[in-house]
Amino acid sequence: MGLVSEAVQNMEDEFDEEAMERDKFEIKHFGLLNFTVFWFISAQEYPCLSELSLTKIIGIDSSLLRIHRTISPHLPQIMEFTEAYKQTGPCCFSPNSRYVAVANDYRLVIRDTFSFQVVQLFSCLDKISYIEWALDSEYILCGLYKKPMIQAWSLTQPEWTCKIDEGPAGVSYARWSPDSRHILTTSEFQLRLTVWSLLNTACVHVQWPKHGSKGVSFNKDGKFAAICTRRDCKDYVNLLSCQSWEIMGSFAVDTLDLADLEWSPDDSSIVVWDSPLEYKVLIYSPDGRCLFKYQAYECGLGVKTVSWSPCGQFLAIGSYDQMLRVLNHLTWKTFAEFLHLSTVRAPCCAAIFKEVDEPLQLDMSELSLDDNFMPSNYDASEGYISVRYEVMDLPVAFPFQKPLVDKPNPKQGVGKLSLLHPNAI
Repeated sequence: MGLVSEAVQNMEDEFDEEAMERDKFEIKHFGLLNFTVFWFISAQEYPCLSELSLTKIIGIDSSLLRIHRTISPHLPQIMEFTEAYKQTGPCCFSPNSRYVAVANDYRLVIRDTFSFQVVQLFSCLDKISYIEWALDSEYILCGLYKKPMIQAWSLTQPEWTCKIDEGPAGVSYARWSPDSRHILTTSEFQLRLTVWSLLNTACVHVQWPKHGSKGVSFNKDGKFAAICTRRDCKDYVNLLSCQSWEIMGSFAVDTLDLADLEWSPDDSSIVVWDSPLEYKVLIYSPDGRCLFKYQAYECGLGVKTVSWSPCGQFLAIGSYDQMLRVLNHLTWKTFAEFLHLSTVRAPCCAAIFKEVDEPLQLDMSELSLDDNFMPSNYDASEGYISVRYEVMDLPVAFPFQKPLVDKPNPKQGVGKLSLLHPNAI
């Protein structure tokens, strides 16, 4: 209870004694003292409860949470949940984490992530299908694919608006450029990719992009863009300057059906991989020279996902054979291989945890609480679940679903991967 005494002492120093004597810190008037003590006790015995849950139990206003945090920053802080907000479309956080955008039919609601108050409310011309923030968190675009058109809004200039309509060509996808002042749209049937400027209303067209939502990658400083195109039954990579959006160069790639590409973090190379029908990964220099060709096996479904390490020294390749292969950037040879097992058997150094949900039982019989402290209709066990983790004994078989052989894109293999800095995981 030393922490509680210190917190109460800090609170007493902040408020004058006359006001404290008048209000006597009754729960119906202030509730902070009881909340602090109750929060400290509950955080020790029931760590799954959040602060907002405790305010509901005690019956005080949630605005006291801010005061509670200032006087007791050393008390345990637990995950909190807000009330449910209406949402019918996509939502995403801004890159600077200050705002969250929520689509509700044709309305775009921008909320502050600290207070969750509405910062801006924009009305679009149709139902919102897609939203994306600009990297500077100042602009946001909405994809109205049923219309089809794109609308962009500014948080700092609410009266400013932008509408992009491709006409009969339609819009299948839209994305921001790294400078947050250009929007790239792809038309239906991949007829063209258009770069729209928010500065001078100019636009630049790139004919025959290979994909709608894929096939575009920017280098680290955002000065150049690599775009996949296809013409005359052949795949190409076009390099564009992000200042003038002129094509700086173009080279053909040795793929049957190019799936995607990605710049390396050090901008020294571009990785290109083929469709799942053929295992083929190609490393190209920006001037079009093929640095290395990697093919782990033949006669089977091939590459499913590719990712660079943050420093660019390793390239991870996940494939349909449940295998993750890591290449080094010096020799482009296999550095490590990891198999995605469906069953873990002993001996094994891995610890496997299983999540177990249990009803939470709150026993407050030993707490000295007055009648005003707890609501009369409070049920301690209603709606609260305690979560714990158990270490499982080996062998452990993970859930496995056999893919359907008569349908495309089987649900097997390494579908998503990401390397963490400093490339240890």
